[in-house]
Parts: sequence; structure tokens; C-alpha cells
Amino acid sequence: MGKETGFLELDRVDRTYADPAERLQHYKEFVIPHTEDGLRAQASRCMNCGIPFCHNGCPVNNIIPDWNHMTYEGDWKNALVTLHSTNNFPEFTGRICPAPCEAACTLNISDNPVTIKSIECAIVDKGWENDWIKPQVPEKKTGKSVAVVGSGPAGMACAQQLARAGHSVTVFEKSDRIGGLLRYGIPDFKMEKHLINRRGSQMEAEGVHFRTSTEVGVDITLKTLTENFDAVVLAGGAEDARPLDIPGAEMSGVRLAMEFLTQQNKRNAGDDEQRAAPRGTLTATGKHVIVIGGGDTGSDCVGTSNRQGAVSVTQLEIMPKPPEKEDKALTWPHWPLKLRSSSSHEEGAERDWSVLTKRVVGENGQVSGLECVRVEWVDREMREVPGSEFTLPADLILLAMGFVGPKKAGMLDKSGLDYDPRGNVAASTDDYQTSDENIWACGDMRRGQSLVVWAIREGRQCARSVDLALMGVTELPR
Repeated sequence: MGKETGFLELDRVDRTYADPAERLQHYKEFVIPHTEDGLRAQASRCMNCGIPFCHNGCPVNNIIPDWNHMTYEGDWKNALVTLHSTNNFPEFTGRICPAPCEAACTLNISDNPVTIKSIECAIVDKGWENDWIKPQVPEKKTGKSVAVVGSGPAGMACAQQLARAGHSVTVFEKSDRIGGLLRYGIPDFKMEKHLINRRGSQMEAEGVHFRTSTEVGVDITLKTLTENFDAVVLAGGAEDARPLDIPGAEMSGVRLAMEFLTQQNKRNAGDDEQRAAPRGTLTATGKHVIVIGGGDTGSDCVGTSNRQGAVSVTQLEIMPKPPEKEDKALTWPHWPLKLRSSSSHEEGAERDWSVLTKRVVGENGQVSGLECVRVEWVDREMREVPGSEFTLPADLILLAMGFVGPKKAGMLDKSGLDYDPRGNVAASTDDYQTSDENIWACGDMRRGQSLVVWAIREGRQCARSVDLALMGVTELPR
């Protein structure tokens, strides 16, 4: 424990943001990090609890009190080693993870948790700045080969662990660049994509081979992979978006959030307009935008729409407005249901809850408005409120209502693999093995739509199971 009285002497002080008027002019990250002295002071607040609930709150089980202590002591190198022992990509989670570890922090009982996420991000950023992060090339090769389908966080984590165990790993990615929804679904202002490129270069130096613009099930069959590799891991995302099943939803102004976000990220990457938008340019410039869905993807649409110059942005959620503050006695140390406002919301948006969309209105296929009605929830049953109908002006409606699972067309429909009751590829967390003994599944492909940190956890654990199956023994961590 670095400083026994740190949590008594110091309040929580987190990273700050650049002014909204300034950050809306670009798509770059705008977080203002702590000074080194500020970080060490915040790390000193860690109580090193007898039962560190943050361990369990973190899906990858980061050894948080240890690297908090090392940060307080200024022992950055060992803090980095400890952080990497459980998390392959802390610069990803340190930027976009919602930090369930902080919700589980003992100091969160008094709404004053340790700034775990900021400290995590600072440790790995310092590691890159000082050139401490090197490729970990295995001493010898096993002679075994593994194909990983999907280069999102689950696929990247799985591939890196298997390569470090000495296997020959090939990652198949249908897009032109690696990263999955990390690259194309998360705006650059939340996480710049050079971070993915840097990890990709590290993984290539460790022996991972990336085959981009190659869709399994279209450009190459899954059967070909099982015939040519000793093991196959399915680590694709949950990309089957939940549709809007109301009259008028077929109009051209109703589009999926991921299509909207992907186009902007491709533009930021330097792709020409035709390449970025094969179905035509999709932009919020000069438009009244409605985002349906109150989660992170909807928030990302809000931030992107404002940067593109939308006239107005309204975000709708069918569920009731969450409480401003959770009941700690009821929820702690678990992830609480409470009102959360992102940096994008702070930049400008109208938010409305308990709203059911009824009909998209417009002429000649072009959207002009969205008819809605207010609802109330009684005994978990949704009921429309009589006389509460209203219409919002809309030129662009973005659907951010979540995902129902991985896409079935192509690879999965032809695979013969079993699905679980929710439509994901069936595999347990005991060994991540599917109904085919040579195929494993992890991340959103197996568990459905989830967090980046859960994808990293499953990718690491799946890699251990594959290594054990191929070699009979494994030294990879669980």
C-alpha cells in the first residue's frame, strides 16, 4: 500500500476534456491527461482493500491495487509488466472501457472511486512513449497452425497469445484494415486508430500474419480453414443489427448507426468518398438527426453528427430515464443502473426517454419526420400513454438499438455449428469449443454484443484452451 491515508487526504480528480467548442472542430482525441505528479497522487488513494472488489469488477481481472501502488512509487516499468500480465491492450480499455472496476471500487461507496481507468491508460501510454513495449517473440515454434477469424479485440488477443505460445497464427479479416468495430465502429475522437496499427505491427513481429479483405464464407470457406489449420477460432463480432420494424423504415433516410460511423472513420483514414460510401454518402451536415437507442453507439452517433454540422440531434430511448444516483446498498459492487452522460452528450443533444417510435413519415422515399408516443412501464409491461403522440422533424434517422448476434449469412449458415438460444455460436467458457472439435469461438461471436474488455478476456481464455488442446499442456494464463 503506497500511502495509508491517501484516500483520506485526497479527493478523486479525473482527466479533463478540451472545451466542446474546440473539440467539435476535429475528430482527434481530446482527453487532457494528468501530470505525472497528479497520477501518482491519484494512485495513492487506492486502499489496497483486504478484498479488492475491483479485481472481480474488471472482466480481465486486472491486478489493480498492485499497479496502483507501483504508480504511486513511480515504478512505471513494473506497473506496465503487471498491467500487461492480464490485459493485452490496456491502451484500448484505458480509453473506451466503461470502467466496471471503478463501480466496484470500495471508495465508490462514497461516490469517490480511484481513477483506475485513467491510471491504466497512463501506464501503457508511458510504456509506448519510453519504448518499453517490445514484441514478445517465442523462443521456439510448435509446428502447429491456427486460423483466427476476425481481427477485433477478441481475435487480436487470442492471436497474440497463441503466437507467443509458439503457434503459427493467421488472422482473417473481411475489412481492408484490422481492428473490427474497434476501428470502424468507435469514433476516432474516442480512440485514434494509430493505436491499433501499433499493436498490429507488434503482433506481426511476434509472428502473426494478417490477411485483410478476406471474408471467410465468401472469399474462402470455413472448411478450407479446418482442412489447412490445426485449429480454427471464430472471433468475429455481433454485427447483426436490431432492425426498426415500423412503417416507413425502408426510406433512404433511415440508416444503421454502424454504416454512419464506419463511413466517417474511413474518411478520417484517408479513403476517398466513393470507397468510404459505396451506397452513397451518408452525412448529418445541415440535417435534423434522430438517433434511436440510448447506449454507447447512439452516443457515438451524437458526437459524430455534431462534428458533421447537424442542425439538431435528438437521442431517443424506449426505457425509462435511469436514476441520477444508484442505491449503493442495493447495487455495489456490481455495475449499477444509473444515468450516464458521455462527452458527446455534453457537446449538445436533446435526450428523451420512454419513447416508442410508431412511423417514419416523408415523401418520395425521403424522411421528413418521426411519429412517436410516450410509454410507461407497469409490472415490466410497456403501455402507450393515451394522448401523448408527437412528431419530431427528421432528415436522418440512425438506428443504434443494439445487435442481436453474429451475422448468419455466409460463414455460419454453412458451418453446421450449433447456436445457443440467443443465436450466438454455442460454446462454453470452460473450453470455448464449439460443436466441431476443431473450431473454437470467443468474444461477441460466442457471448453476443458486449464490451471490448470482455472480448479481450474471452480471446485470452480461448487461446489457452486452444493451446492446451494442441499441446496437451499450456503455460498461457487463464
